[in-house]
Amino acid sequence: MLQGFRDFVLRGNVVDLAVGVVIGAAFTGIVTAFSNSFINPLIKAVTGGGAQVGGTFTLNGAVFDYGAFITALLNFLIVAAVLYFLVVTPVNRINERFGRGQKPPVAEPSNEEKLLAEIRDELRRRP
Repeated sequence: MLQGFRDFVLRGNVVDLAVGVVIGAAFTGIVTAFSNSFINPLIKAVTGGGAQVGGTFTLNGAVFDYGAFITALLNFLIVAAVLYFLVVTPVNRINERFGRGQKPPVAEPSNEEKLLAEIRDELRRRP
């Protein structure tokens, strides 16, 4: 029972996923700090926001905070770009280099299969 669990955990996919989650959480902290330190003040400066990020507008008593949306959108784009260029692209290159993900070459038919194919073709040619 423990052997099966150990094989499952060490299979590779689980370990890779765990490392990805931990790195993703750490990177999210970095992006959040970057947003709070640089992006939010920039949005405030451009849109004239005060204490809030960016600005807001009110429509029928509902307050829409578009500055927070812009910050969240920029956070997403930063995370997606970094993951693509620093994780996805290198992994794809490594897979191409080592030939992972390629189908094995098709095995040539055996002599018996070739002979049976010749017999089949000959029988089809007869009237």
